Amino acid sequence: MEFSKQEIDAVYPKVAEVIADALGCEVEDVKPDSSLIEDLDAESIDFLDLVFRLERAFKVKIPRGKIVEDARGDLSEAEFEQKGIVTPAGLERLRTFLSEVPADRFRTPQKAVDIPRLFTPMTFCKVVLRAQKSAPAA
Repeated sequence: MEFSKQEIDAVYPKVAEVIADALGCEVEDVKPDSSLIEDLDAESIDFLDLVFRLERAFKVKIPRGKIVEDARGDLSEAEFEQKGIVTPAGLERLRTFLSEVPADRFRTPQKAVDIPRLFTPMTFCKVVLRAQKSAPAA
């Protein structure tokens, strides 16, 4: 699912504000391609808080684990990762799905547990937009 610049621009300011609030940083420090973990010091527990805050801010439901599940797409778990390492097919799928992530952030081998290190504010804009599009019309 691709999104237009207008769709992204419509949600980005609020997503950036939620991220800054959740991580206790300045909104100016939240850049579209910042790594939430590497650049903004998020920890895994922060992702739960962040998803909860985004659900409230945008009045959407974001199932836990949805980003990685969506990233895997139609690949089976075994096709996506083996022994904790993302397969070449899985890595290709990740690069496509997380197109907003600078290419140099992907590692070979890419550990599955390190996938959240790739997440950026733009990743969460796309999560919000996906949740909005999949929500039943009120």
